[in-house]
Amino acid sequence: MFTSPLFVIFIVFMLASWIVSSQLKSRFKKYSRTPVAGGVSGREIAEKMLSDNGISNVKVISVSGKLTDHYNPVNKTVNLSPEVYQGRNVAAAAVSAHECGHAIQHANAYAPLQLRSALVPLQNVSAKLMNFVFIMMFMGAFMLPNIISFDLALLIIIGCYSVFTLFAFITLPVEINATQRALAWLNTSGITGGRSHQEAKDALKWAAYTYVVAALSALATLAYYLMIFMARRD
Repeated sequence: MFTSPLFVIFIVFMLASWIVSSQLKSRFKKYSRTPVAGGVSGREIAEKMLSDNGISNVKVISVSGKLTDHYNPVNKTVNLSPEVYQGRNVAAAAVSAHECGHAIQHANAYAPLQLRSALVPLQNVSAKLMNFVFIMMFMGAFMLPNIISFDLALLIIIGCYSVFTLFAFITLPVEINATQRALAWLNTSGITGGRSHQEAKDALKWAAYTYVVAALSALATLAYYLMIFMARRD
């Protein structure tokens, strides 16, 4: 069990995720001590970036939790965690500008964002379907054949992981583009510059790495199940 390819994949990417997460938290903690020009807060930065890009129908609100920052395209809100919403530092500026980058993508009908949004319902269904298959497997190897064949179960898992992998890789250009928009605006607006701009760039770089790890993990798992299926066909 502990030498199976799936277990190795799990350990490798769990370790990679831990390393990236630790580095991300460390950098955000460090860069939260660097003030931004004018001492503006994350909320003020977000509102100004939206305004500068001609967006007036998106609200900036505070949501509870840590690292809960996100843009909601359904109700058109930029949701910032308290430390970002109230923060007057490089870390808060980078995060708030990045989330506004997604709002700008939405306003401009950025194709990868539209595709990712369209895949959300399919991903949710895939998650539920795969959970059902795994529950049947965990309940006993003898129960699964009474419901569906093992080969069909494998095909379902492969189909679900194909959706997860596609979603993860489509997420990469969405996140990278939002970061590019954020950094360009932060620089031209004068909120960050010189060392503070490099810190904002570094913080968002490590945030992007989390999506890279997730995408590679999904791809590796998909490849594993594909190899099992092909081996059974031989």
